Amino acid sequence: MCMDDRFRGLGVALVTPFLPKGNIDYAGLERLIEHQIAGGVDHVVSMGTTGESVTLTKTEKKELLAQTIGFVRNRVPVVLGVGGNNTAEVIEALGEFDMDGVDAILSVSPYYNKPTQEGIYQHYKAIAQVALRPIILYNVPGRTGSNMTAETTLRLARDFKNVIAIKEASANLDQMGRILKHKPKDFMLISGDDALTLPIIAMGGVGVISVVGNALPQEFSTLVNAALKGDLDTARREHLRLIEVIDLLFVEGNPGGIKEALKMLGICGNTVRLPLVNVSEATSKKLYQALADAEVVKL
Repeated sequence: MCMDDRFRGLGVALVTPFLPKGNIDYAGLERLIEHQIAGGVDHVVSMGTTGESVTLTKTEKKELLAQTIGFVRNRVPVVLGVGGNNTAEVIEALGEFDMDGVDAILSVSPYYNKPTQEGIYQHYKAIAQVALRPIILYNVPGRTGSNMTAETTLRLARDFKNVIAIKEASANLDQMGRILKHKPKDFMLISGDDALTLPIIAMGGVGVISVVGNALPQEFSTLVNAALKGDLDTARREHLRLIEVIDLLFVEGNPGGIKEALKMLGICGNTVRLPLVNVSEATSKKLYQALADAEVVKL
């Protein structure tokens, strides 16, 4: 197996734009994708956590994927988010999507059930045995309620050639370091935390699947590419420039913060689906100020 360079660099977990009444805003999605391409992203993720995938119907998911692939037009790889805490349902969903135009699957570690490490391994084993595209594991304990250990990640990486990477959002640099030290040569560790992208790449990570990249693809691409080239002066400058924006995107939850930023930039609206709600006016004002301080918008 050779390292799949399609998933190096800046990946962006796309928001799903909604119209004020809640329907998917496909015009907004097209503007968002053009913003990504112009900003130099390396791949996009459809229907991840940031895409509010858990609030989409099966019909909406199929249409959203088709429209996303159509808007991308083969200019960058497309990763499809398919995950859940019911293994059989995840496998069923994988069989229902039209995979033409899909380059990989991002699948979150099962949440809520709190499986053991053996349960997590068996869940991914079942997916790996049927998946028609490479698999990127996704560890995000803050959302799932359980951590996938380095040992489980490494076991999956060694046992299944189509398990090519992990998006790590545990914020545990020690855990990530153990993965990087002991992983198969071509297995990739991708940051799942915008604020930790620079240190993760410095340790040997290959990039990030980003939230802030929705709004600031060019700026964050500069950071990521500089870090990958070893240009730490540029990467550090961009990291410090954006760190307050990144922090504010998450203070009232994701994707409320990033959708507020996208509204400020005129790319799409800030509508989210319940149980999520828009960020408060106070947070919105702080976010606008941070974007102005980063020289992205003008006061």
